[in-house]
Amino acid sequence: MLKEIMNNKTPRLTVVGAGPGDPDLITLKAIKALESADVVLYDALINETLLSYAPKAEKIFVGKRKGCYAYQQEQINELIVSRAKSHGHVVRLKGGDPFIFGRGAEEIDYVQQFDIASYMVPGISSSLAVPAYQGIPLTKRGVSESFWVITGTTKSHKLSQDICLAAKSNATVVILMGMSKLNEIVSIFAAENKQDIPVAIIQNGTTEKEKFGYGTIENIEEVVLEKELSSPAIIIIGEVVNQRVRLASVYNEVREEIVS
Repeated sequence: MLKEIMNNKTPRLTVVGAGPGDPDLITLKAIKALESADVVLYDALINETLLSYAPKAEKIFVGKRKGCYAYQQEQINELIVSRAKSHGHVVRLKGGDPFIFGRGAEEIDYVQQFDIASYMVPGISSSLAVPAYQGIPLTKRGVSESFWVITGTTKSHKLSQDICLAAKSNATVVILMGMSKLNEIVSIFAAENKQDIPVAIIQNGTTEKEKFGYGTIENIEEVVLEKELSSPAIIIIGEVVNQRVRLASVYNEVREEIVS
């Protein structure tokens, strides 16, 4: 039945996770969705080489760059509905995984009010893949039993209070969209007497523009200035950051073999 639906012009939406930046980290199911797309609405953080998988589709950039919105969210919602009704299959292509700080669920909720069929194709979240590309395991037996993934900036543009709770735990803490709040984050962990906890900041992870810096809660702000790190970046806080020293050399050898 699903195959029949995908072969006609019935209005439908597929929210697709594009992965963290490396175009090879998109899933086969995501590629199939793009190949059948009539319209692709894509965000700023996706690798635009992925658009080649949708040769017949109208492609519309709806992302945000340096605080400038091509479309407000309400406009994106309306665009999805109008294009689905006029063209058929709309693919909403989002960086990482659309259900992890990607507003994918909000868009699906909106279009379902108009009886438009919707589907979800998960993506590899940057919160997992970016540390892994630097050889950082978010969990490791004897080092970290769990991890938090937290947005640094809430809907009200304030720091998430979950970071205060996470700082009290021994878990690995991964913070997305937190670079503008780094000073506040550092202060929270310092207040818990965790000045020596290792910190990694990775900018443009898994891409050719990847940059990174390593330090501790005590000196990470100096590292950021020295390395000229900025958004988009992921902050990883926890003892697992020290594991990179042991894993990175092995990982880089494997990565080079795969690429070559």
